[in-house]
Amino acid sequence: MNERDVEFLEFVIKALVEKPDAVNIGRTVDEMGVLLTLTVDPIDMGKVIGRAGNTAKAIRTLLKVVGMKNNARVNLKINEPEGGMREREGAPVLSATAPSKLKSVDEAMDDLKI
Repeated sequence: MNERDVEFLEFVIKALVEKPDAVNIGRTVDEMGVLLTLTVDPIDMGKVIGRAGNTAKAIRTLLKVVGMKNNARVNLKINEPEGGMREREGAPVLSATAPSKLKSVDEAMDDLKI
């Protein structure tokens, strides 16, 4: 089996993160193609995702090119590590099922007393 996609992803991610030893990549193949599952240290998650997800999008695009070269469809799943932003105490979590918790701009301004 050709695992150049894993080698490529490992090279790119380890160059981005502060803790390259914590990088873990899983690879599964099924009828849909190749699925690479990436896990990194929680402190490196922002670097892998990037501003507005742009770094992750770029990595996914490059993996699709690597896959096309090898006649495979390659997808990337980034696991949120334990201790991630969503699990931190006090971190804001937006939920589609609880829109009543969101404040309007006017309410937020009142809270800030501006």
